[in-house]
Amino acid sequence: MQKMGSAIVLIILGLIVLAFPLLGVVPAAVLTGFLVLILGLGLLFGGIMEMGESAGLGILEIILGIIALVLGIGFIFNPSLFSFVAGLIVYIVGLFLIIVGIVGIITKAGNSRWNGVIALIIGLLYVAVGTLFASNPIYLGILIGLWLLIMGIMMLFQSD
Repeated sequence: MQKMGSAIVLIILGLIVLAFPLLGVVPAAVLTGFLVLILGLGLLFGGIMEMGESAGLGILEIILGIIALVLGIGFIFNPSLFSFVAGLIVYIVGLFLIIVGIVGIITKAGNSRWNGVIALIIGLLYVAVGTLFASNPIYLGILIGLWLLIMGIMMLFQSD
């Protein structure tokens, strides 16, 4: 019974986010922002503590901590930055998949050609979706809404 309630809540939230896409991006950006902010503080304090043992590692942790703090604050106060970074990451993963796909197609092994073709197609899709993310946070909200809706439907039809 509890699973059915959760499924219905996910479906309702998915439909709401699909109707108002930015309602999905803003909470995701703020939550991610707080998590990245905490990560940044941890790295910053860890880097300060590490300076006594290894100056190079301590400086690296401090630099990463500062970057994480800036990104965390940016995600909290500017949700479009979150959308841009998410799109950029998807775009980069797509480029990696395209390269892997091309290498798989070029190699002479039996199944690696078909795996390469599939990786190439998925990579092209990732690049297309990443470009949409980077240009408009509304698409990210729509994808979040679709994800909530699909997860709710899958949970609804899942057997115990």
